[in-house]
Amino acid sequence: MHYKNITRRTFLRTTAAGVLASALPGCTSRTLTRPNTPAVSFGICADVHKDLVPDADQHLAEFITEANKRNVDFVIQLGDFCRPYDKNKKFLDIYHSFQGPAYHVLGNHDTDGGFTREQTLAFWNSPAKYYSFDCNGVHFVVLDGNDIKPNRAPGYPRYIGPEQQDWLARDLAATNLPTITFSHQSLNASDDHIENAAELRAILELANKPKRKILASFNGHEHADYVETINGIHYVNINSTSYQWLGGSYQAKRFSPEIEKEYPYISYTAPYRESIYAFVTIHPDHSIRIEGKTTEFIPPTPADLNHPNANTKRSTPKISNRTLT
Repeated sequence: MHYKNITRRTFLRTTAAGVLASALPGCTSRTLTRPNTPAVSFGICADVHKDLVPDADQHLAEFITEANKRNVDFVIQLGDFCRPYDKNKKFLDIYHSFQGPAYHVLGNHDTDGGFTREQTLAFWNSPAKYYSFDCNGVHFVVLDGNDIKPNRAPGYPRYIGPEQQDWLARDLAATNLPTITFSHQSLNASDDHIENAAELRAILELANKPKRKILASFNGHEHADYVETINGIHYVNINSTSYQWLGGSYQAKRFSPEIEKEYPYISYTAPYRESIYAFVTIHPDHSIRIEGKTTEFIPPTPADLNHPNANTKRSTPKISNRTLT
């Protein structure tokens, strides 16, 4: 990681989140050194799933190589990235080979195997479960959707608790900059959203009064490609870099016996032939351009297997090009 240009404002925000400011990578003024360029650009990927797919290193390396080539201001991964095993250090090094700030969002699978969120963050060298930073006139907020809800239902947590909500409200009140939020689970109205997503949307919508401040909220988790706009805020689902989940009734063997044995869950997925990711540009007029990527499934495809999600936004090997205003 790179720890440049950390402002006093970033220090106060970071310490308020309970971490040292020196742990937070600042956004360099890379854009300002490029004439005739938009205000901010960044690379974004989601749900690489190092611990589930055999070609995660290649997928990530392609993304980082392209991000360095484009000289974007920063990169961010939206969770379900890798667990804190020593064997994953090489994978993590690929991500941190980006020649600028490389940010992390916690996913629900990043603590599989009995790890805590703190252990995963320490392995990633990431500053906190939730934090914010400024980059060339835009404010960015990273949220953690894995808080533990009191009396919650079984399954993975999908919740943002009162302490984090209070921090978010204070953080948004302290900036006048146009703002983007990132989370693993969605804040929209989908089935897989954070359980109290409506409470979070209310905080964002309040920050948009009297004038618009929150431009968009990006998430992963759903392995889906779509945008939902609610009360003027765009909720952007970034598709998985690696695959679609199909489940046990749609199992298929696509790789060698050795790979299938080492990665026993890969047969329950519809893997992508190439990695997919996106590059996002925030223009001075606050319009957002998303440049995605399209590949194809390694057969048999979800349609070949008669999966109910075949040919829907939840089963497509692409991230669409979009312009949001």
